[in-house]
Amino acid sequence: MVNVTIDGVNLSVPERTTILDAAAAAGIKIPTLCYSRKLNEIGACRVCLVEVEGYERLLTACNNTVDEGMVIHTNSRKARTARRNNVELILSQHESSCTTCARSGNCELQSIANDLNIRTVPFEKDLPGDKWNESFPLQRDAAKCIKCMRCIQVCDKIQSAKVWDVINTGSRVTVGVSGAYSIEDSDCALCGQCITHCPVGALYERDDTERVMDAIEAPDKIVMFQIAPSIRTAWGEYFGLTPEVATVELLGTVLRRIGADRVFDTNFTADLTIMEEGSEFIEKLTHPERNELPLFTSCCPAWVRFLKSHYPEFTGNLSTAKSPQQMFGAVAKSYWAELMGVDPHRIFCVSVMPCVAKKHECALDNMNNACGDPDVDASLTTREIVRLIRSAQIRPGELTAEPLDMPFGTATGAGNIFGASGGVMEAALRSAHFLVTGEDPDPDMFGKVRGMDGIKEAVYNIAGTDVRTAVVNGLANAGKLLDRIKEGKAHYDIVEVMACPGGCVGGGGQPIHEGEFMAQKRAPVLYSQDKANKLRFSHRNPYITQLYSDYLEHPLSEKSHHLLHTDHFAWDMPSRKSHNR
Repeated sequence: MVNVTIDGVNLSVPERTTILDAAAAAGIKIPTLCYSRKLNEIGACRVCLVEVEGYERLLTACNNTVDEGMVIHTNSRKARTARRNNVELILSQHESSCTTCARSGNCELQSIANDLNIRTVPFEKDLPGDKWNESFPLQRDAAKCIKCMRCIQVCDKIQSAKVWDVINTGSRVTVGVSGAYSIEDSDCALCGQCITHCPVGALYERDDTERVMDAIEAPDKIVMFQIAPSIRTAWGEYFGLTPEVATVELLGTVLRRIGADRVFDTNFTADLTIMEEGSEFIEKLTHPERNELPLFTSCCPAWVRFLKSHYPEFTGNLSTAKSPQQMFGAVAKSYWAELMGVDPHRIFCVSVMPCVAKKHECALDNMNNACGDPDVDASLTTREIVRLIRSAQIRPGELTAEPLDMPFGTATGAGNIFGASGGVMEAALRSAHFLVTGEDPDPDMFGKVRGMDGIKEAVYNIAGTDVRTAVVNGLANAGKLLDRIKEGKAHYDIVEVMACPGGCVGGGGQPIHEGEFMAQKRAPVLYSQDKANKLRFSHRNPYITQLYSDYLEHPLSEKSHHLLHTDHFAWDMPSRKSHNR
């Protein structure tokens, strides 16, 4: 232990404790801006400067450790003046149009400037400029970048995509796309983790809310929303509502107030995905002579983009099953349109997703199997839905929840847990067990695949056959697993991968809470809802059974293949466009 004094408070802390953590242990807050624990501890912003007796220079608190007898002043005149000057310098190179910024009210730089009582900036404004493709799902405003390097670190260390890098030299140093690519020519997975780690509004998703409102106001359009599993864990956070209050049904009520004609549950097509993907897995597992294992799940488009960029040799291992988002659009513009007797071209399908990559997925040319139009017309992140609700001046907490529309409003607990890492695997194994044995297993017998660990492995015996499984979250972990498979050091039958840490509950389109890993708080909500659901197996969803009976015939039928499956070789990532199929 090391004895130190911080702002007159004597305390003992373990050796090698940072000044920042030692101060926190004493209940003393030191402001930070570029800092992100275990990810970005480089002292680049110089906002956490403190004065230490015996040292002529000020020290950064985030990456300097305490020594025995150290006397630290976190708010001395010298520290305050330097801290204020550094923030003023940052502001001189930052576009401060806060009222029109997506992060207004949730911006770390804004909060620090307010805390330091900065009302004017004494330095001349020098805003960098950068051309950006405004149609790309991921947007960047160079004039707001504060060069904190967080985006670089999360993209390198957590996602291993290496899209961002330090570019230029001297006073022109800034952050840009690695390798001098434009963003649309890069191998960006569109996971959106750089957005959630950016402390300001320099990175954000393309806003499609006005496009959705245009459809709502068009008299000939039937606007239907589908709500993804993980949305119910997070959409109410901005409004101060707990998940018990901010249910999917309450969100459905809100969306109808905004103008939606129908509101459905993507959980329904999560169940449908399990029927198709589970059947595909059983087919591959029982006929190894004509199939290559492992089978990789394909419901995370950021993972699909990453694999096709960095490990294209595994493209054929991806399940051909579309994601629940795309399956929903396909059955809505075919089965539902026929059921209701409406022209499918009138349907405008909007998905509410925790994800930025869904914007790219729904725009793929080969995602149009139902009627020739895109299966899904627009995808909104959770943050966009919050902005849509706010712009409509709706207070969700004052409304009464109403049931979702049928027949796509009924889903099982298996579909519900899709939003958490391990949920897809668990749901698939529940139904795979039934498809092989004809009997339902204990729905909790596959619980080993739950949790926040980056790589989880488990072997389950189903009717005498050992099924080797792996569950991965975070693309750097996916890369490690794929390397082991390539080297012959690991062998699996089925692998679930989600790009975002913790799964969709930690998605790049979810609400941002600085310094908090919200996935571990949101995931238990999905599991508790699964536990409380009377239906916990996808194959027990009565409307899934009816869909097959009335329309699709059976899993992997010709019609199912046409509507619910896709060809992952039909499009290329930028780095692969020069390669032959």
